[in-house]
Amino acid sequence: MAKSKAKKLRDKQVREGRRNPENGRGTYALANLGTKMTKSKKEKLNQLYKKERQSRYGGDRENVVLYFYYLITAAVDFRDRLRFPRGGA
Repeated sequence: MAKSKAKKLRDKQVREGRRNPENGRGTYALANLGTKMTKSKKEKLNQLYKKERQSRYGGDRENVVLYFYYLITAAVDFRDRLRFPRGGA
């Protein structure tokens, strides 16, 4: 089998006494990356099902929306009170 240009250059540098970059490679370069598989349709559907079930707010999404609406209107009302104080003086 023929050597690549990069391999020939590395061998030449080793012969000249320079550092071999192959020695500095981590374990990730040696890992078998061919074992990764894409998810099947069933696995994707299951992931989506589990993701939707784990809602941060449980089943009361309507209450959360109303709560945020209340907070926003209260903040706007408070801001308006600061700009235009009620009463005389």
